[in-house]
Amino acid sequence: SGGVDIRPFPDSWLMKEQLGAQNEHPENWESHTVINQVDSLHDGDLALIFDCGYDDFFFEVNKALHEKLRTLGVGHDFVIRPGGHNATYWANSLPYQMLFFRRWFCRQGVE
Repeated sequence: SGGVDIRPFPDSWLMKEQLGAQNEHPENWESHTVINQVDSLHDGDLALIFDCGYDDFFFEVNKALHEKLRTLGVGHDFVIRPGGHNATYWANSLPYQMLFFRRWFCRQGVE
């Protein structure tokens, strides 16, 4: 449930203090958002998992990242479940994410 596209949230998290106002420095906002950086990925470059609840305010940007990765043919796991952007949701999702990475590391010969 990450902020994989910051552009819809120009007044949040003091980002404009770091990047400048979005309307004055759009290039900073474009280059510092995750969804615009995935074009350089190739399938298998990274082990990717992201997990977002239907009620999370980041749901739409996470769904857009999933669709872009699908279009680019970059393998990833995208999990959608009921819930919001809160500790209750993450406490439930963390064991699945840990399993994802454990399996990835085991396939790499790292235990």
